[in-house]
Amino acid sequence: MRFLLPLALLLTACTPAVLSGPMSSGPADWPFRAAFSELGVAWVSGGRACVARAPSFQPVCPRLSGAVDVAWAQGDAWAALPGQGLLVTLDRAPRTVNVGRVVALSATRAYREDGSAVDYTGQRVPGVRGAPQAALTGPQGEDYALLHSRVVRPGQEGGQGPAAFLAPTPTGVVGAAHPQVQTPTGTYRLTGQALVRLDAAGQVRAQVPHSEGRLGLVGTELVTVSPGGQLRRFGPDLQEWTPAQR
Repeated sequence: MRFLLPLALLLTACTPAVLSGPMSSGPADWPFRAAFSELGVAWVSGGRACVARAPSFQPVCPRLSGAVDVAWAQGDAWAALPGQGLLVTLDRAPRTVNVGRVVALSATRAYREDGSAVDYTGQRVPGVRGAPQAALTGPQGEDYALLHSRVVRPGQEGGQGPAAFLAPTPTGVVGAAHPQVQTPTGTYRLTGQALVRLDAAGQVRAQVPHSEGRLGLVGTELVTVSPGGQLRRFGPDLQEWTPAQR
């Protein structure tokens, strides 16, 4: 299923992406975020951004300085570099877009510190009032942002909460207390100690031990990534793929 949709507009090629220079370890309070699509998973932790494309899921971690978020847009994995005011691609053809001090990315927008937003061509689009904690594009191309622990839509007042994470569903995006994803086979959640599968009534039907991480769908697979970059892959029944199966 697709929870991060590509841009409807063509992305314009700019100057080559900044993929060299010293690796930044980043301050301890820099975000740990991940973005999932049918193409793979991208993540950022401690200022370092990486991408692992399906089906090999081999990580590529270009030397970037101070990345704070990642997203998939029209086949490319992007990272936001607020210190340089840029969006840059993580692999394939190098591309950059000048966007200013961006704090969160979705599949359609880059949100700045004041909540204003631009698309991946640098054109202004509706944003939110304030710096979002995270952003996510729903299955119909609609954007959601997590602002002051509430789920809001660009250009709209009010919101739902409280929430700590944005969670994709087959019809939209909801707020959640833990990283999770909803599918027709159930709701999957990372609690910090386990990856669990819940039924429609919220009862645990299966679980496997799992530490802190982020969770999403890559095609029909459940994929998790840890702050240290460890990737794990599971089927709907939480059977884990072994190295031999990869």
